[in-house]
Amino acid sequence: MDYETLRHAADSWGLLYMFIVFVCVIAFVFRPGSRKHYDEAARIPLKED
Repeated sequence: MDYETLRHAADSWGLLYMFIVFVCVIAFVFRPGSRKHYDEAARIPLKED
């Protein structure tokens, strides 16, 4: 394998991999039922002891 072959593979498959990771992260964040968890986490700095 030479540099051009590795570069071409990284350009095509690397982009596909990063896109799949992005879609999975977005799906995880916006999954049903996660709003309560994120609302509680957002209020942590405002809680007093």
